[in-house]
Amino acid sequence: MAVRAVRGAVQLERDEAGHMDEQVAALLTAVLERNGLTADDLISIWFTATPDLHSDFPAAAARKLGITDVPLICAQELDVRGAMPRVVRVLAHIESDRPRAGITHVYLGAAAALRKDIAQ
Repeated sequence: MAVRAVRGAVQLERDEAGHMDEQVAALLTAVLERNGLTADDLISIWFTATPDLHSDFPAAAARKLGITDVPLICAQELDVRGAMPRVVRVLAHIESDRPRAGITHVYLGAAAALRKDIAQ
């Protein structure tokens, strides 16, 4: 079984904890489903959030989703002028038999514009 990385992002409509929970849960669920994964396949997850998000930690949404025994960490995204606002990004390390080219990266809603080359 190989170690792989899956990327993804979602743009929030507003900075509210409940909305963040919903959107991050949707992102993580899509990452798992589109790659045929379960929580047992997760090694660790890095979350970043743009500097305009203050309502909660994205990792809290993962815990509420039931991802409880996987190391999670949150960090602030670089504050680049003109960057898309209110974005949560994810980098999940997984165990998978899929080749690197078979990994599906997930960019939901407006965040698809961040990686037009790999967004589904």
